[in-house]
Amino acid sequence: MPDSDTIVKVWAREVLNFRGNPTVEAEVTLADGSFGRVSVPAGISAGASEVGELLDGEKKRYGGKGVMKAVKNVREIIGPALIGMRASPQAAVDKKILEVEGTPNKSRLGGNAVLSVSLATAYAAAANKKMPLYKYIGGEGPFRLPVPCFDLFCGGSHARDSMDFQEILMIPAGLATFGEALQSGSAVYQMIAGILKKKGYEIGNSSGPLSAPLKSNRESIDLIAEAIEKAGYRLGDQCYIGVDAATSELYENGRYVLKSENRSLTAPEIVDLWEDWVNSYPIISLEDPMSEEDWDNWVMLTKRLGNRIQLVGDDFFTSSPVRVKRGIELGAANAVLIKPNQIGTLTETLETVKLAASAGYCCMPSSRSGETEQTVISDISVLPECGQIKCGPPSQQSIPKYNRLLRIEEELGDKAIYAGKSVFKALNK
Repeated sequence: MPDSDTIVKVWAREVLNFRGNPTVEAEVTLADGSFGRVSVPAGISAGASEVGELLDGEKKRYGGKGVMKAVKNVREIIGPALIGMRASPQAAVDKKILEVEGTPNKSRLGGNAVLSVSLATAYAAAANKKMPLYKYIGGEGPFRLPVPCFDLFCGGSHARDSMDFQEILMIPAGLATFGEALQSGSAVYQMIAGILKKKGYEIGNSSGPLSAPLKSNRESIDLIAEAIEKAGYRLGDQCYIGVDAATSELYENGRYVLKSENRSLTAPEIVDLWEDWVNSYPIISLEDPMSEEDWDNWVMLTKRLGNRIQLVGDDFFTSSPVRVKRGIELGAANAVLIKPNQIGTLTETLETVKLAASAGYCCMPSSRSGETEQTVISDISVLPECGQIKCGPPSQQSIPKYNRLLRIEEELGDKAIYAGKSVFKALNK
């Protein structure tokens, strides 16, 4: 008789993500009937060093974005290699998947194929042990509810007719519970829409982060600040501001080009811009404020602002232990955005989390623009090394993540500690 957690079936199919594009959904079944199913997300803005989706490229199907090649790789290569293995420990399963895949960037079978099976196996193993995923990967904890970092206003590659920078965040670190923080995100989001309408702006992306053709990039900060206060929250005490600049998309020939303002900045000049914004507003988090390969100037910025605010590497780190290790050694950034589909397996993701935390770097699990109903990052975000989660407003594709956290908050009961201000350098001097 096989052990109860022996993998007996692995399957995959093509499903749709919340942008209406195909993605891979994998299922893993164990000998006792325990079962895990995960569909993987995709991003619009991707770091150059992150693993990629394997797409079919057949223009007649979904404009070339079909994923049947990756699905076939799960069914015919990854799945058969795992049959008969035990689903736990996760590291052994992921090691086998990586051996079968065989390339550093998961380009042979596809990062989407690899991640779907890795995560589905974890869910099946957790079901076998009759525990939620966060306890399966986090043991006895302690767990804490993360601060939701709401992407409420967007630009860059997410809204070309808006600001140059990609996202402006509202961060309710000063509230008492996750539930209260979630409520604040809803209130401020609705307030932004009202302010934009009153100012006569045509609003874009009405079902997710809002956008509008503002007069300047700085006006986006003024907009969020005004919305926080008009929604009845104390700016700089209960609610704060974050910026995802995604400057790799603005970097041209060694300069940072702000097309909406007809400006081209050198690295020292954009560092001056960030320092001015931090001095002028209660900004506590800057994400990708320098380009992903501009290592020397990341170090310069970190020396200038790293003891004051959170400097998050997304495209800069791509959730890679190798890149995070280099950042730690150089003193570049002080926080890491965590996206499992940037690196490929759950084991590699958790390795990055632990490595970052061991060096005092904050970890911020994050959704992608092409999300699915999966809630893996919600469970990862309650691990003690994290304390933050970055998603869109409380609407549409972010709802499964937030509802999952509400359920975890209820499950933890008296132990449901809200991370709050404790995880932000700017608030713990």
